[in-house]
Amino acid sequence: MRQFLAALIPAVLSMVLPLQAAEVTDFKLDNGLEVVVIEDHRAPAVVHMVWYRVGSADEPPGQSGIAHFLEHLMFKATDELESGELSETVARNGGSDNAFTSYDYTGYFQRIAADRLELVMRMEASRMDGLALVEDDIATERDVVIEERNLRTENDPGALFAEQRSAAQYLNHPYGIPIIGWKHEAHSLTLEDAVSFYEQHYGPNNAILVVAGDVEPEQVRELAETYYGVIPPNPAVKPRKRVVEPPQLAERRLVFTDPRVADPYVVRTYLAPERDPGAQEKAAALTMLAQVLGGSPQTSVFAEKLNFGPPKAIYSAAWYSGQMLDDTTFGLAIVPAEGMSLEEAEAAMDQAVAEFLEEGVDPEDLARIKMQVRSSEIYALDDISTVANRYGSGLTSGLTIADIQAWPAILEAVTEEDIIAAAHEVFDRRNAVTGYVMPTDAAEVSQ
Repeated sequence: MRQFLAALIPAVLSMVLPLQAAEVTDFKLDNGLEVVVIEDHRAPAVVHMVWYRVGSADEPPGQSGIAHFLEHLMFKATDELESGELSETVARNGGSDNAFTSYDYTGYFQRIAADRLELVMRMEASRMDGLALVEDDIATERDVVIEERNLRTENDPGALFAEQRSAAQYLNHPYGIPIIGWKHEAHSLTLEDAVSFYEQHYGPNNAILVVAGDVEPEQVRELAETYYGVIPPNPAVKPRKRVVEPPQLAERRLVFTDPRVADPYVVRTYLAPERDPGAQEKAAALTMLAQVLGGSPQTSVFAEKLNFGPPKAIYSAAWYSGQMLDDTTFGLAIVPAEGMSLEEAEAAMDQAVAEFLEEGVDPEDLARIKMQVRSSEIYALDDISTVANRYGSGLTSGLTIADIQAWPAILEAVTEEDIIAAAHEVFDRRNAVTGYVMPTDAAEVSQ
């Protein structure tokens, strides 16, 4: 019965998914703005998002955090809006808005009733080329960013360790620099820095407009032409130029200690290929590898070999962050069971990986995971924000609409052999960073 269901349920889902898929239309304005319209007429709501092809990995040296700092400043005054007016207007009309910065993109969004689309589009367009910063904006917002770093990073030893691990992973590439920026550089960001970054990277020819919800493509086209189409392309926008990470020839190791660490743990990350346009198969295999190896605390390979039986770990995991513009990482982690040292936990994790490579992938486990993936794809269609994010993040990370739409089928096509081949390719200790995280007193004892 178990094998029958494992075969039957994906087949049923494959029949359902196309019936639920959103209608997607895309076009480009004369000024270079790309527009993606995702129709979903089940509720009279709309998500309006503007994604810029610029993130923290595009920052000039010495100005780490400027992309995220500018994201904050974009809520200040424009040529047409008072400082804070955009968010206040959205809230007054029953909507919500926010923004985010990643390594490869910066995004701004509003979720509001469909009949208010023109309102939010007019306001968002006004800050695409009309931001009107003044010196008084800088100190206040810089303090906000620094306090955000204090809250999310300085007060979290796990976040501090992750920064150190990324810096060790990437010697040359800017993925080794935190998105929020190094604290000492955040203190020195200026009005000139923000204006320069804005003038170099913001404009319709470096942006993607994603509108999802109860809309018609021609309606969106008309509004986009009216409010965004009149903005001239920014001649300062240049093709992205990213430095290349040199070949890693030896494993890098670090020990991070902090008195606030409650449970010591081991993390290892390997350099790994990202999802490439037109060639996503390897990334799909790595995505499935992460799920099979350590995606579940109950049913994964790590759970079986490390968490159960005589327990060697109280927690274990594997993960893969595939949607990046450049080479990314594949990670493993283990929190040792009571009485086990970090050295013993690392050895147990390595043994579990070695046994997995020898034994191969259980076909029933892979069928179950594929069923879960297909189910999540269907459930995701219920949230227009999730769907809009999928297209915006994918397009600004180098993928195409065809790539994004093909991804579920590519995941479905991954075989047991694909997963093992991907594991053999990525699990090369010469491309790894291994970190021990422990309380300060434990480190002193071990010495």
